Order: sequence, then C-alpha cells, then structure tokens
Amino acid sequence: MSKKSIYLLGILLTIIIGSILYWYMCCTVCYAENCTSSKQKTSNEEVSKPKTKHPTSLPFSIKDTRGNLAYEINENFNFNTSGFSIRDSVSTSLNNGISMIREYLNSDENKRLNITGYYMNDENNNSAFPNLGLARANSVKNYMVSQNISSKLINTYGELNNDLVANKNNILYGPLKFDIFTRTDEALKSDEALEKTCETIKENPLLIYFKTGQASINLTPEQRQKFADISKCVDKLGVTIQVTGHTDNTGNKDGNMKLGLDRANFIKTYLIKNGILSQNITVASEGQNNPISDNTTEEGRAKNRRIEITIN
Repeated sequence: MSKKSIYLLGILLTIIIGSILYWYMCCTVCYAENCTSSKQKTSNEEVSKPKTKHPTSLPFSIKDTRGNLAYEINENFNFNTSGFSIRDSVSTSLNNGISMIREYLNSDENKRLNITGYYMNDENNNSAFPNLGLARANSVKNYMVSQNISSKLINTYGELNNDLVANKNNILYGPLKFDIFTRTDEALKSDEALEKTCETIKENPLLIYFKTGQASINLTPEQRQKFADISKCVDKLGVTIQVTGHTDNTGNKDGNMKLGLDRANFIKTYLIKNGILSQNITVASEGQNNPISDNTTEEGRAKNRRIEITIN
C-alpha cells in the first residue's frame, strides 16, 4: 500500500472516530440534562401539590403553673363553623374537669379562670359579640355557670386563629383555650374600669332602631362592643338588663304600648340566644310616651321606633 493510501486511510479513520466520540459525548450530556429537567419538574410538581390539612382537634387542657391543678383530655366543646352554640352533649370526662375547676376556684378566692375562644377570618359572625371567638367563650362560660361556677370567677376573650381546620362536616373541635391565673392588683384596676363602663352604659343605653316588619338584628361594631360590655357588667357586678320598647305616635296609644312590648320581647329572645340568661332580663314598654325626636317628620319617627337596652 502506498504512502498516499495510508495517509487517506488515516484521515478517514480520524473522521469516523471523531464522529463516534462526538455522538457519544453529545448524547451523554443531553441525557443528563433531560434527566435533571425531568427530576426538577417532578420535584416542582410535588412542591406545588397542595398538602392535605387534617381537622384541628384541640384537647380540653388546663393547668395552673402557680398551683396544683392539671387536667387534660382529648375532648372539648365543639362548634359549627360560623356558629357559637355548643354542639353535642358534654361528656362525663369533660364534666369531671369542670368539677375540678369549680372546686379549685372555690378553694382560693384569688384564683380566676380565663376562657379564650378562637375564630377564623372566613367565618360569618352572626352573634351580638364583636367576634365569634368571644361568643364561643361566653357560651362555654354559661355552661360552666350552669355547673355552679360563678360568672364572677370567669373572664372571656376572643382570639383570631386562622390555623384552625374544620372537618368535612364543618365542625370545629375544641376552638378554645383555658387558663387559671392568680388575681393581682392589675385585676383590681380592671374591676374599677368595668364599674365605670357600666355607669356609662346606664347614662348611654344601647339603642336598636326598628323598621316596620323587621325580623332580624344587624349590629354595628360599636353596638357589638357595647353588648359585650353589658354582658360583662351582668357577669361581674350582678346587675340585670332592662329592655324597653318605644314607638312613634302612628296608630293608637294602646296599640303602640303593645307594639313596644312585642319589640322588647323580640330583643329579649335575641339576647337569650346570645348568652344572656333569661332571669337577668326584664322587659317593659313606653309605647309612644317617651319620644326622643319630632314625630311630625319621618326621620324623627324613625328615631322614636327604638329599643333601649340598659342595666339596673
């Protein structure tokens, strides 16, 4: 074979070997890139996939860090979402815990119970309280009062908690927190502040205005806060609530007296639904006898069609 043929053969082999190496190197890199991209895609899909949230279930747990009370069970007071009435019957274990609390509070005059009810932003507050958490805490307070714990020994609060998760039937398990604390000088100042608040309510009652045929109550934030203050005055000071119905001068006097009383009883039912005990409410009617505005104008008559809620 001539030198020229050998030279040409060498060039041909170089081309063939180079092509093979190029194909091998390129495919290896492409495979690696495709594999990495596939893994990243799978990983991103796993990250973006929403995690299943399990229903919240908070136990009934209470402990006095400055005493010897400690009790916890995997049961609690339950509520429907957007609801403030206790669901279901209270278990024996839960009642046992409440009995322990009663005995503990009665054994030390400086001990008090705090009940904090939780609520979520996406719930509808159909109560008279500023938020559903406070309404739930008051429902539990009322149950404890029925178990012979004085309302004077219980404080109620509401707290936003958007980490709550209801079950598929829209039930919240135990959206509450319980604390025992020892009364201090600050608590005494709080009691004095409450007394001033109650005196203010006597001077400036909660007013609810009625439209003809009205069958529901929609309170403003200010009215809700005043209702919460009234409820606290009843609990802490032992006062009673006076609900008085007023009308404009449309119609006859006797009919308006009855209409005022009907409206007062309507509000009484509303207050009871919101946790005020029936024995703490008295109703009366002034009919058209005590106007606060001019009955010759529609605007004045609207102001006279009112319910006054105050404390005695």
